[in-house]
Amino acid sequence: MARTPEKIIITCAITGSVHTPTMSPHLPITPNEIAQEAVAAGEAGAAILHLHARDPETGQPTADTKVFDAFLPRIKQATNSVVNITSGHYFGATNEERLASVEQYAPEMCTFNMEPGTDNFLAALVDRYPKFKFDWERDYLDRPRDKDGNLVPNMMESLVERVGDKHGTKFEFECYDVGHLYLLASYLDRGLVKPPLFIQSIFGVGWGTACDPENLVHVKRIADKLFGDDYYWSVLAAGRHQLAFTTMAAIMGGSVRVGLEDSLYIRKGELAKSNADQVKAIRTILETLSLDVATPDEARTMLGLKGGDNVNF
Repeated sequence: MARTPEKIIITCAITGSVHTPTMSPHLPITPNEIAQEAVAAGEAGAAILHLHARDPETGQPTADTKVFDAFLPRIKQATNSVVNITSGHYFGATNEERLASVEQYAPEMCTFNMEPGTDNFLAALVDRYPKFKFDWERDYLDRPRDKDGNLVPNMMESLVERVGDKHGTKFEFECYDVGHLYLLASYLDRGLVKPPLFIQSIFGVGWGTACDPENLVHVKRIADKLFGDDYYWSVLAAGRHQLAFTTMAAIMGGSVRVGLEDSLYIRKGELAKSNADQVKAIRTILETLSLDVATPDEARTMLGLKGGDNVNF
């Protein structure tokens, strides 16, 4: 079984690399917007802040460390929440560019995408929007994955060595399907990664594991079989399933992830005006169910994090 959580950890994914400016006017784009959204989400109850960067002029996702420089120190100074920097894909960015930010900043946490297999989901969004605000958006969403755009296994292992082993950064293992759990189990068996693992099960992205309660139960069962008490479980659900599906996961003993990276909406037909709105919504549900929400320091203790004073920003 997954480790029984002392408290439920709320992660908030602030802007991501999935959505584009046409899809919501509330999507944070500039460093100032990202910093403000992150701080507000922390104040609302997010113990972990999952961060991407965007070009402040066009909103296009970027791996440019100069953009990260413009908001990371502000977030660290203004909130006690754990900063979790992405190592995820940006179309057009090389693997080295993707790893540059997490290696440079040595955050408490970074993402570890168990990517081989199901990472072409962005193309599922193209046909929903007949017009786009910027020229790059359609090509960005519709571009096939190329070899250098995948965090292939040798680069995944490099992430462990260059960021985990060297800097003490812990990982949010993003698992899009059951096969990713088996891949992660192979890393654990080889001693490449160390418990407790923080596994983020991802549901509802195009051509990944669908938001079906039977899938939720199945994924949890397989994770328990593979990892026993060596892991904490968290769940994110894309789009309209976000609040209902994460609530089910919390009842099953999991932590939860919300945020505008994963869903632009707060309820059917209504765009969320901020990340904090989503954090407040899931926190209200959890507390109504008498489930305790972890503070940032409680999350640090649970996950064995090194602390905010030991990062390079």
